[in-house]
Order: sequence, then C-alpha cells, then structure tokens
Amino acid sequence: MAEGKKAALAQVSDFELKLLKVFRTVAACGGFSAAEVSLGISRAAISMQMADLESRLGLKLCQRGRAGFALTDEGRQVLEASDRLVGAIENFRSEINGLHKHLRGELAIGITDNLVSHPGMKITHGLAELKARGPEIRLNVHMQPSDDIEIGVLDGRLNIGVVPRIRELPGLEYLPLYEEASSLYCAAHHPLATCPEQEIDEQTLTRFELVIPSFAQPTEAQALYLAHPRGARANDREGIMFLLLTGCYLGYLPNHYARPWVEQGRLKAICPSTQGFTTSFCAITARSRRPNLVLDTFLDTLHRHQR
Repeated sequence: MAEGKKAALAQVSDFELKLLKVFRTVAACGGFSAAEVSLGISRAAISMQMADLESRLGLKLCQRGRAGFALTDEGRQVLEASDRLVGAIENFRSEINGLHKHLRGELAIGITDNLVSHPGMKITHGLAELKARGPEIRLNVHMQPSDDIEIGVLDGRLNIGVVPRIRELPGLEYLPLYEEASSLYCAAHHPLATCPEQEIDEQTLTRFELVIPSFAQPTEAQALYLAHPRGARANDREGIMFLLLTGCYLGYLPNHYARPWVEQGRLKAICPSTQGFTTSFCAITARSRRPNLVLDTFLDTLHRHQR
C-alpha cells in the first residue's frame, strides 16, 4: 500500500488539480450538499469525484455519513498542501503577468537599406510602442542585405528581419507589411530627362545604359532588367543613386526614396506609367524560434499596425 501511495503522489496531473479544487470547495463549504451550489454539480457527482481523488492519492480525505462531514488527519494535511500549491500557482501567474508589464531583454532586428522613408513603414511605430511598454528593452538594429538577414534569422543571431518577399524559405514565417512602388529614373542632365514621354519607346530606352542591382529583385523587375543588357552594377540603392546622379545611366529606384531628389530637380521619372514594378516587404521570423516575450510583443504591435 505504501508503494502505491508513493506512485500516486509522484504523478499529479491536471485532472488531479481539478479534483483538488472540488476537495477544497467541499472542505470550505463543510460538506457535499453545501458545495453543490458553489461547484454547480450534483452531490452524487461530487461524491464520485471525491472518491476518485482519494483513490488516486491513496488517502482517506474525509468522513461522511450520519455523524456529518469531517476531514481526516490526512485530509487536513492534503488541504494544507493544496493551499501551498494554489499559492505557488498564483505567485507564478503574478510573476508572468509582471513580465508582460515590465518587458526586459533584447530585440535584434535586421532591416534592408533605405526603408525608413516609406510612408507605410510601421517598423518605427512598432519599435516605439515596444520601447514604451518595456523601457529596459535593448534594441539592436542591423542594416544588412536581405540574404544576410534571412541567414541571421535562421541561425538565431537576429530575432526578426524586414526583407523584400522575393522568395520563401521553409524555415521562416512571413508577416506581410507593405508594398513599395519603384519607377525608372535618370538625372536631370541625362539626355532622356527633357525628352517627351510619347517619344520614348522600349527601343529608345535600350540605347542607354542601366544600373543593374546585384541584390535579388522580384520577377516583375527581372524582366525589365533583361531588356537592358548593358550597364553598371550596384549592390544597394545608394549605389544606384550615386550612378544615376552622374547623368550617365538610367536606374530603378523606390519612389519614396527618389522623391527628395525629384523635388530638388536632380532626378526625373521616365515613363512612370509603363516603367516600374512593385516589391512586397514582410517581417520574417524563424519557425523554430523559442518563446520570446519581447519578440512576441513586437509582432503583436506589427499585426495591429498592419490592420
């Protein structure tokens, strides 16, 4: 019998916790009949659950009969132990709730270049809200090419990344953020800058060199680049801008990024109705990531801002 008790006590499952709740209510009410209202179940059901708990624990918890209801010595000890258990659970709940109120830790985020000027970019809003909720959170922003960001998220160096949705890797989860429109541009002193749009056709465009990016592009953009076999290469948007401002090249740039130079009269969009493409951006996280309250909170803010 002693070995049976040890085996029963060694395994306290969620079901035993439910039965302990019934036992605590019965003890507090002073009997099965009085506990019916509090528990919302019949006296017969209470009796069955109490018998089940006694069987599982291998202990006689109470006396019931004509003499009335009374806890046994073992029943009183189980009640005291359950008080400590409930207290521990409440302490755990309070501590977890405290973590939600007082976020701590670090968020490492990788972002591709020149996104901050996009009017639909909510990353800044999300980071501001995260910092407001957790003043002690450390934010680390890494400006990197999208391929490096994907690798960083997969190997755990980055918690989250913001990249163009050119491809989908099986180890990543994707949260759509916004779309970015790009157009064809040239410098104000380029030969095409003063040419009427109706006089510019595909054959005319192919006579001029194009800045070709060495980073990944959406399928829609790839077709446009294939139509211009000659040109220079740049590994980021700023490099494209430098080459455009020489007046020697055409190049595709995001409209939000090019806008300040257009307003200054230094750049001009060429055939914007036909020469352009759209890139979708998303936030990426690792499917295999461990629970991370800081990251989950940040993702919640992004979800809300996107809605």
